[in-house]
Amino acid sequence: MKILKIYLLVLFSFFAFSFANAQDKPKSSAEKVTGMINGAKIEINYGSPSVRGRKIWGELVRFGEVWRAGANDATTFETDKDLTIEGMRLPSGKYSFFVIPNKEDCTIIFNKEAKQWGAYKYNSKDDQLRIKVKQQIADSTTEKLTYIMNATDVELVWDNWIIGFEVK
Repeated sequence: MKILKIYLLVLFSFFAFSFANAQDKPKSSAEKVTGMINGAKIEINYGSPSVRGRKIWGELVRFGEVWRAGANDATTFETDKDLTIEGMRLPSGKYSFFVIPNKEDCTIIFNKEAKQWGAYKYNSKDDQLRIKVKQQIADSTTEKLTYIMNATDVELVWDNWIIGFEVK
């Protein structure tokens, strides 16, 4: 009987330890940025990965491939009013937000299928809007991916790149 109690105690301790370790905070925190641009409320939900010493552009985030513009679930971009993005109309609604980075420019994608895990089931036939923008090289490095909403534009800032687009 004593051996059974010890065995059960060891087994319980093992499961408790395993469960506690499984509850570690994810490396890419869930973030949200909201703001107003020209009277439209905009909300961006994204997973914010860190550089952590990795080469980001062209390696971790491969050139020429659709990227979820964050970590974990696909980034979402929601607006309560119609917008003009880089001169093109984006109807009000909630979209998944993707980027195809390249050395010279980036393609920004607003996809009608808002709830997606990563870009694994991305389908271009569901694109509402695609635009090309030229990324900027930042003066300093940004460790955690961040979205910034300014008075007339939105910027994705990570590592040494700033990918911005005009919003009206």
